[in-house]
Amino acid sequence: MHFVALCADKPGAVQLRLDVRPSHVEWLKGHAEQVKIAGPFLDTAGQMIGSMLILDCFDETAAQALLASDPYAKAGLFASVDVRPWRWVVGEMKV
Repeated sequence: MHFVALCADKPGAVQLRLDVRPSHVEWLKGHAEQVKIAGPFLDTAGQMIGSMLILDCFDETAAQALLASDPYAKAGLFASVDVRPWRWVVGEMKV
């Protein structure tokens, strides 16, 4: 089942995001089977302010557990994380 995770950074957390980003990217690569699409939200100046991920997990509990293992989550980067079930209808996605 697919889930979309909408993650908003805490205000003023740009440096934390940049510091943790290398380990986050490695985490993404290590979970490529479950993380189908991922990337940052940007503000009008092009600064990273959050993340969006599409996950392929058994259920929402598994999706939440996967997200909790993300180095960004462990570092306390996010002010909020919203996880929603999602159905893929159109477009390409790695499977």
